[in-house]
Amino acid sequence: MVGADALPVSIGPRRIVCLTEEPTETLYALGEADRIVGISGFTVRPPRARKEKPKVSAFTSAKIGQILELRPDFVIGFSDIQADIAAELIRHGVEVWISNHRSVDGTLDYIRRLGALVGAGERANAYADELRRGLDAIAAEAARLSQRPKVYFEEWDEPLITGIQWVAELVRIAGGDDIFPERAAEPLARARILADGDEVVRRAPDIVIGSWCGKKFQPGKVAARPGWDAIPAVRDGELHEVKSPLILQPGPAALTDGVAAIAAIVREWSARQPARDQQR
Repeated sequence: MVGADALPVSIGPRRIVCLTEEPTETLYALGEADRIVGISGFTVRPPRARKEKPKVSAFTSAKIGQILELRPDFVIGFSDIQADIAAELIRHGVEVWISNHRSVDGTLDYIRRLGALVGAGERANAYADELRRGLDAIAAEAARLSQRPKVYFEEWDEPLITGIQWVAELVRIAGGDDIFPERAAEPLARARILADGDEVVRRAPDIVIGSWCGKKFQPGKVAARPGWDAIPAVRDGELHEVKSPLILQPGPAALTDGVAAIAAIVREWSARQPARDQQR
């Protein structure tokens, strides 16, 4: 039996390197930031993380030597794109968890699992429940809209890459319908490449949302694509940007600020429809 004055037992890893933003944001939200010893250079949430933690990776590359100097007992990454980084760290004896969640439910489950790993299971469950309630509230508000717009979400422009599953799901929660649901189900970006931009023209989205990872969305460049002047979204000036840190990582940001940004675009589009219908 442990004595009353015994030191508390630490649960889970104490020196964690986060190769992407979502574990960093989650651990900070759970009050477990002290466990993090290294983060991705692309991390922007929370802002204080960039000031407090050394940046040791990009997305497809990492400073292996610097990571090893941090003596991590756990490294967290995401997807097959970081498989080579994971393999090299494993060869150095580091324990690595590569998550591969691609949906809203998968993201909520990821938060619960990460919390459990660090002994914060109850806090993680409460946090995931809070995020779910927020999504439900947005969906309830969206259900009151008179029309649902067709939405084309563009993750990259050269080549054209459509949105991944969690993005399509958040568009639906926000009150829109993704025009490429069959591609959203594809986990790999190469399976979501559009060989022919005319397919967007044929599907006639009411709204175009661009989130070009690492560079600014250019509505003028999109509008100038051959034949795209026939798209309702281009004709009506419904070309919008959602910053990639808010939506392209399957973590808390996407389930809060990301979906809120999409919902605002959809609401504003919906509010403009009566006036547009009278003009036509």
